[in-house]
Amino acid sequence: MTVTIRLMAHASVQIKTDTQNIYIDPSTKGTGLKKNDFQPADLILVTHGHQDHFDKDLLQKIRKMGSPIIAPSSVKKEIKKGVVWDLDRGQHMDISTSNVHIWSTPAYNVKRFRPNGEPFHPKELGVGYLIRIEGIKIYHAGDTDFIPEMEQLEQAEVDVALLPIGDTYTMDIADATEAASAIQSKIVIPIHVKDANPEAFKTSVESKTSSKVVILKAGEEYTVE
Repeated sequence: MTVTIRLMAHASVQIKTDTQNIYIDPSTKGTGLKKNDFQPADLILVTHGHQDHFDKDLLQKIRKMGSPIIAPSSVKKEIKKGVVWDLDRGQHMDISTSNVHIWSTPAYNVKRFRPNGEPFHPKELGVGYLIRIEGIKIYHAGDTDFIPEMEQLEQAEVDVALLPIGDTYTMDIADATEAASAIQSKIVIPIHVKDANPEAFKTSVESKTSSKVVILKAGEEYTVE
């Protein structure tokens, strides 16, 4: 069975198999997406509460009846309806009914700060996710800088790493190249691109690692065999 990854826009990603439709950070706020761009979801994962990643109204509109939402506890308290499971950094969850396994990973800033000195994404705000589905391991980094915990992901043998490269709030190209070098995934897909040049990122990563960079425009997909 194949697994297809579609970049919806920004950091919103769809992961689809023959039987599962999963979204990470679906949002119509600041992404250019509309409700009709999304199909009914079997599972939704939210990395943190910023509106371009967490669209509370959209979640209720696209989830199937009884479909769970997984989010850090900082976001769970904002969702009042339906099944919501909190998964904070370092925690693991198996969804036996769909054979999906999810690990939450740290996601935070160490280099990018507000004028008052606070990081845009403090440690307690959000997470990334490592998802195993149909034997494929997909890492969505969330909004983060290159952080020491990424060094441990090489042991996870990640197949596809979704890494932000847009700078300002997340890693830039240089930082994301360091992350790709640490993770050593087979495939790297840039997300949260903003004004960054994905071709420059591709050149940087492929010259320094054995990973292949796949550039997706909004709406494009990549199938993992």
